[in-house]
Amino acid sequence: MHIGDIMTRNVHLVRPEETLQYAASLMAEWDIAFLPVADASGLVGTLTDRDIILRAVAPGFDAETTKVSDIMTTNITYCYDDEEPAGVLANMQSLHLRRLAVLDRQNRLSGVVSRTDFKRHQI
Repeated sequence: MHIGDIMTRNVHLVRPEETLQYAASLMAEWDIAFLPVADASGLVGTLTDRDIILRAVAPGFDAETTKVSDIMTTNITYCYDDEEPAGVLANMQSLHLRRLAVLDRQNRLSGVVSRTDFKRHQI
């Protein structure tokens, strides 16, 4: 079994130039807490509900004008879809991550894996 077998494939994306209000509305609509951020070149960052709270709401930024690129995480932690789940889970646990972008070997986004995915597959 590989990460590609347990990950979520139908991933919703947001663009860096979108507003935080737009990103938060997508999260609410789709009941998700993690959005990969991509532009024409590919994956450029990630955005979580926690990022919005700590980096935008708490400091008092305006969600209608603040861009995703202003607060997104650009130091992206990811794994590959052909990796073994146990090793990826151990890495996520050591880094205290709940979700991780999954890339193929051509460095294109292929999905997202979460701790829930591991539990669902009893890993």
